[in-house]
Amino acid sequence: MSDPQALSNSTSQTHAPPPELEQTLTLLTSHRSVLGYMLLSRGQPVTIIRHSGVVFEGEQGKKYASAIARIVHSVQTGLEDVSGGHNDGDDIRFMRIRTKRHEIMISPDERYLLAVLHDPSAT
Repeated sequence: MSDPQALSNSTSQTHAPPPELEQTLTLLTSHRSVLGYMLLSRGQPVTIIRHSGVVFEGEQGKKYASAIARIVHSVQTGLEDVSGGHNDGDDIRFMRIRTKRHEIMISPDERYLLAVLHDPSAT
């Protein structure tokens, strides 16, 4: 990601998620502690492929998408720095960031970034 702050203004429907991802998204939305999810493209600019939950709608959703892309980019860059620039395919698989009120879980792969916002007190 060369510019993780670049974010498309429109939701893209050109990326069709694979069926197993569709199942995962359906399962996620059934949990009462899940406040929403965002499925983002890994390309530039980052685009919102799909989202669920009012927290990810409109301008707020775009802010979250940009922040998630920056977080993934920053962590990956940091890992490359400490490994001397040789990550040997040791890419980020999963990140979990917990605040006082929420927890955001980010699962990047080569084509997508999946972010789930969850209320840990609702479990």
